[in-house]
Amino acid sequence: MELDYRKIGFRSGLEIHQQLETNKLFCKCPSLVNDPRKADIKVTRSLRPVVGETGEVDVAALHEMKKGRQFVYEACTTSSCLVELDEEPPHPLNEEALNIALQVAGMLNAKIVDEIQVMRKTVIDGSNVSGFQRTALVARNGFLETSKGKVRIPTICLEEEAAKRIREDDKSVTFRLDRLGVPLIEIGTEPDIIDPEHAKETAEKIGMILRSTGRVKRGIGSVRQDINVSIKGHPRVEIKGFQDLRSIPKILDYEVKRQMKEAKQGNKPEPHVRKAEPDMTTSFLRPMPGSARMYPETDVVPVKPAKLKMEKVELIEDKVKRIESLGIGADLAKHVVKSGKDRFVEESAKKYRNLKPTFIAETAMTSVSQVKKQFNIDISPSDDDFEILFKELNDEKIAKESILEILKENKPVKEVISKYELMPDEDLKRELKKIADENKGVPFNALIGKAMANLRGKASGKKIAELLKNIAK
Repeated sequence: MELDYRKIGFRSGLEIHQQLETNKLFCKCPSLVNDPRKADIKVTRSLRPVVGETGEVDVAALHEMKKGRQFVYEACTTSSCLVELDEEPPHPLNEEALNIALQVAGMLNAKIVDEIQVMRKTVIDGSNVSGFQRTALVARNGFLETSKGKVRIPTICLEEEAAKRIREDDKSVTFRLDRLGVPLIEIGTEPDIIDPEHAKETAEKIGMILRSTGRVKRGIGSVRQDINVSIKGHPRVEIKGFQDLRSIPKILDYEVKRQMKEAKQGNKPEPHVRKAEPDMTTSFLRPMPGSARMYPETDVVPVKPAKLKMEKVELIEDKVKRIESLGIGADLAKHVVKSGKDRFVEESAKKYRNLKPTFIAETAMTSVSQVKKQFNIDISPSDDDFEILFKELNDEKIAKESILEILKENKPVKEVISKYELMPDEDLKRELKKIADENKGVPFNALIGKAMANLRGKASGKKIAELLKNIAK
């Protein structure tokens, strides 16, 4: 049965958390996330909740404390320092990460705050050694245009990523600290999402904006979507753990039906947090945290964002349209932009007018995989290598057929290009006549095959066929 989401009072909003590709937020350690080295630091802690700015202890913090478990922290000196271990005060806020957050705020039409004040958010599930997460409000009151209307964005925050849980039992939980302190942008929306498919579209659009900066981490775990959802007669539920955007509609559909069943049975649940399960269901995780867990961070000096310089960022979808305007198909244009070669392809297409833009894009995008497939050779040509190839092709000094032959040598193109220069017409005619004389009576198609094999890269296939046709009469 298809649900009428408007009729059941469906309300939903998103929280997007995206890791940034910079050093950590409050120290100079690199953001390795998955440090491959064996841990050379190990400490054990017990955590307890503290009173927040409202004078109360947060209910979610109390829930974790009652479990009475100890926390073991493993770390590597290559990716963690005394800041992560809470043995040294945090360093000043990472300006590079802040600039990225400000760029995102601009693309989401948000108003940047006059002063950025870092706050502490109580978290005692062990994922932060200090017992709190540092977070800072960067911008407010933005919006995103979607196919189903405007989605308001009340807050954009910059915060530190939590430690990574690696094992647990009844008495203790063990975490790795390489991920702790990695900068995260958190984007929250108002409950303007009107149905599950709209939630997926909104998450995709925000993801596109974040990737447009070129400074976000990629791969599993680098971005997380939390979804708040409720229906008429049921309190708000937050669902955590979405990794694949394609799962959003199915999990939301399940959660709505679960809430409908609870409401019909007359149950009165409190607002709470649930986990998205692999089978598209949800399960109880903990009570909903509240404002009691926030209080100011006194060790980090506030920042005036107006004093920072911010570069404008072009959206990925605008980059794709720009590449498509060269006459390049949509799928190939997306591939070019995703690879980060859009500027190179665009400049090459303008510079080398004798080459079709589609050929330039395909060559830049597929040559590495073609060489691997045909010759089982791994290559990593630079933009300079392709630049030389395109110039020589544009000036008709080499043939297109020689491109893979040149690249498979796996050397700088400038060192091998001279071996593949086109043969002068007189020399080519002489070679073709020799091939024709040595293969009298051979069918013409077979003769062309022999000529192509002998002269590959020394002339274009078209020219070989034309000249051989006249010679073999």
